[in-house]
Amino acid sequence: MSRIGKKPVEIPSGVTVTINGDTVTVKGPKGELTRSFNPDINITVEDNIIHVTRPSDSKNHRALHGTTRALLANMVDGVSKGFEKSLELVGVGYRAQKQGKKLVLNVGYSHPVEFEPEEGLEVEVPSNTKIVVKGVSKERVGAFAANIRDVRPPEPYKGKGIRYEGEYVRRKEGKTGK
Repeated sequence: MSRIGKKPVEIPSGVTVTINGDTVTVKGPKGELTRSFNPDINITVEDNIIHVTRPSDSKNHRALHGTTRALLANMVDGVSKGFEKSLELVGVGYRAQKQGKKLVLNVGYSHPVEFEPEEGLEVEVPSNTKIVVKGVSKERVGAFAANIRDVRPPEPYKGKGIRYEGEYVRRKEGKTGK
């Protein structure tokens, strides 16, 4: 039995879960998320607790069991607390700023790089070397933060680039000049 799949998901107060066939809608104080799941996996709500069960022990059903439960737990967490990812800019002259809703990055290219956050995401720039991405969907917050990081990933020689907060960048020794 899946250890994660058999754990129940508690629904906090202020959050409502609606199941319509294989589509689950979760509404909360921070927003609303809707997702379709595999119809083989059974999702039930009893006494503010979501239970996920599988019909058989086939490999496909075992894989879907834990995944479905984890996705539901992330949906409930997202609409109640929200998710955030922090990024740091390391490098001389590297800076970020907000212009309206746009995020503008100056990271050593001949032109500034602009990002328009998609609907449901919020970008904050507390200092010119720090970016915080917030939203209700863990998947979309992580994907947007990864797209920002891909503009200038950290390099191993000087450590310059855009990195996640707390990310360790393995440093390499440069060439020795003779």
